[in-house]
Amino acid sequence: MQQNPHSSAAREREKKNPIEIKSEMEEETLNPEPETLTLQENNNGDQPMLDAADQNPNSSSSDSDSDSGSGSDDEDQAQQNLEIQTLEAELATNPSNYDAHVQYIQILRKMADIEKLRRAREAMSMLLPLTPSMWQDWAKDELAMGSGPETFSTVEKLYEQGVSDYLSISLWRDYLNFVRENDPSVKESSPAGISKERDLFERALTAAGLHVSEGNKIWEAYREFEQAICDTIDGTDTQAREKQIQRIRVIFQRQLSVPHVNMRSTLLAYKAWEMEQGTIVDTGFSDQDGISSHVAAAYQKALEIYNARVHFEEQISQHDMPEIERLEKFMNYLKFEQSSGDPARVQVLYERAIAEFPIASQLWLDYTSYLDKTLKVGRIISNVYSRAVKNCPWVGELWVRYLLSLERGHASEKEIAAVFYKSQQCTFSTLDEYVELFLTRIDGLRRRLSCPVEGEHALDYSLFRDTFQSASDYLSPQMKNTDVLLRLYAYWARLELHLGKDLVAARGVWESLLKISGTMMEAWLGYIAMEIESGHVNEARSIYRRCYGKKFSGTGSEDICYLWLRFEREFGSLDDFDYAERKVAPRLQELQLLRSKQESKLTEERENSLKKNVREKRKQASDVSDEQPPAKRQKDATQKQKKVHGKDYEVQNKAEQNEGKEMKAKGAKDVQNEMKEPVLEKTKVYADQCTAFVSNLSLKANNEHLHQFFSDVGGVVAIRILKDKFTGNSRGLAYVDFSDDAHLAAAIAKNKQTLLDRKLSIARSNPKRGKKEHGHTDQTGAASGSGETSNEPRARQGSDSAIKRKNTFAVPRNVAALGWITNKPKTQDPDDEKPKSNDEFRNMFLKG
Repeated sequence: MQQNPHSSAAREREKKNPIEIKSEMEEETLNPEPETLTLQENNNGDQPMLDAADQNPNSSSSDSDSDSGSGSDDEDQAQQNLEIQTLEAELATNPSNYDAHVQYIQILRKMADIEKLRRAREAMSMLLPLTPSMWQDWAKDELAMGSGPETFSTVEKLYEQGVSDYLSISLWRDYLNFVRENDPSVKESSPAGISKERDLFERALTAAGLHVSEGNKIWEAYREFEQAICDTIDGTDTQAREKQIQRIRVIFQRQLSVPHVNMRSTLLAYKAWEMEQGTIVDTGFSDQDGISSHVAAAYQKALEIYNARVHFEEQISQHDMPEIERLEKFMNYLKFEQSSGDPARVQVLYERAIAEFPIASQLWLDYTSYLDKTLKVGRIISNVYSRAVKNCPWVGELWVRYLLSLERGHASEKEIAAVFYKSQQCTFSTLDEYVELFLTRIDGLRRRLSCPVEGEHALDYSLFRDTFQSASDYLSPQMKNTDVLLRLYAYWARLELHLGKDLVAARGVWESLLKISGTMMEAWLGYIAMEIESGHVNEARSIYRRCYGKKFSGTGSEDICYLWLRFEREFGSLDDFDYAERKVAPRLQELQLLRSKQESKLTEERENSLKKNVREKRKQASDVSDEQPPAKRQKDATQKQKKVHGKDYEVQNKAEQNEGKEMKAKGAKDVQNEMKEPVLEKTKVYADQCTAFVSNLSLKANNEHLHQFFSDVGGVVAIRILKDKFTGNSRGLAYVDFSDDAHLAAAIAKNKQTLLDRKLSIARSNPKRGKKEHGHTDQTGAASGSGETSNEPRARQGSDSAIKRKNTFAVPRNVAALGWITNKPKTQDPDDEKPKSNDEFRNMFLKG
């Protein structure tokens, strides 16, 4: 699909005031357009020749200048040919490149290559809109190349295409002047010619008559045309003259009822014209004196409408401001115009905005949305959508709305299919836009297949199937294992079954999806649901047998096993249920073991992480004053000095070394005391005296679910669902505290009952206790520590925190080893009660 956002820099816009346009028109009347091609053929009729002005035989240039000029022309020709080849190659690969089209046409027009120029313009107009100035150049070039009925018909078609692309007062005036000057029937003032020109003027007024700033030009041209006809009527034909005068009067009065610039000038012109006809005599001081009351009332109302819009017109006419600000001014103007409730004026203002900002996608979306709400159906809406997708083909929403608009307007299948084909050649920014486009097309085909349109042949069902296949081929590589692709295939299978009445084809759709997204449990369940809905229980059972052993994400592998058991309970015989249970049981055990290993691994990782954090904190706490304790710093300094002064220094500083040992022992003790506190704070202790341990809990279950599950038992005191420390998700495990053993026993009796499609495992919580004594005993059993048995409950982390917190690095000699028998009396040395430093232990071991 090709991308088609043409650059706004290449879009030429008419930003001239009325005075400049008028002066240019007068200059064109006096001096022919210099850019208009004036070509002559040579004797062979092959190549265009220069006109007489370029072939002046009296040229005063020398032969050398002529040669130099000829050489320069050859170089220019070669350069232009190279540019043409480059642009042709670019357009062959990317036919929607707007800038390349514009440059190609400009070079061909400069070279006067008529046939290539015509083909280039036609190719561009088929894909992209042309600016009003480009249509004007095309019409002038075609008119300059020939005359006669064929040329007139060709140019007339060009003007018709041009005025349908954008609203342009200048282009409409050129069109009206062209018909008046070149149509023989109009030039001869025949009834058919006059009628044709009037119809064209009425079309111009419908398109641009409500244009506040320039619409009066069309009205004035219309009056001039009718006045010219009036002047040709014989004075003796009073009836024909009066009829023509009345026609001019009606045009005047219609114009005065429309808000536009220079309304007062129009009113004065009307009064002067009426005075010429002898209808009124201007004797009053007011502009409205002498005219009929209904004309004065319509004029006054139109003047009030214009005055309410003057400031908006001034804002949007400021071409020197940034485009985004000017577009915002247009949007404000549109909101105000919509509040007035006149759809015709709103539509004209939208057309004015689009002519200025043709690739503003939001502007097109707002415009089409307004027409959908206001006009509902009609060719006007289809025409606007056709222009919208030409200007902004990269907006998928515009294509979707276009297809729906055609369907509402009862367009033919051929026309809708052509629009859908064009949309497939475009590039959209998101996959959702492609999905919505395919689904819109499929929806339309389904409606036509279900309720055929009168007068049309019945659609071939293969068209419906091919569209689904095309959507699958395009979306499957990018949307594998997504709900969107599942939705598309489920839609397809359902329509194959119900609309196409083809069960085999519906099964084929699901099998195709399983090849793409076989690891997606929802795909298998959708297939099973279709078979159950169709009453094919055996086929559904065979699908369960195919997929129960597959690995799905999350808890899908366990869920599919329980769903199979539920299916057999509801639809199968006892043998079927027993068979399913025999198949599912080992699979569930395998999954439970795998999950336990994963949880153990996760727990181990968390514990390692916790230990790492503790070590880091201990290191940080031990690093004081330049990352070292005072004794360490003093010892390091002493060692450095010893290297300098030799052995004599050791004798001189013996006292200082002993002092450093004492400081080091004191610092180590302080650090040890500081590191005990955070560990004790992080270890939350639970008694679990009357607690049930629940496993295989659904990850979606919360405290409320467990409360409701044990509501028939009662006595629930607290519920603690274990959650992952890092993700916060449930681990499928929980502790439920009960008020007494009776309630706990009743809760355990609910083992293997189901909660949220999961069979719960419920058992009494009986955590391992730590050692009953903190100290060591001698032969007689007397405790050498505190002498008290430990009843401390276990920590929920699963390890004996009491042991972890006890310093077992070194044991003093006055503590007997485990199992050692001695009759030596126990000494009570008060120094043994004091903590010893590492150096003191080291010296003690060395002495021993």
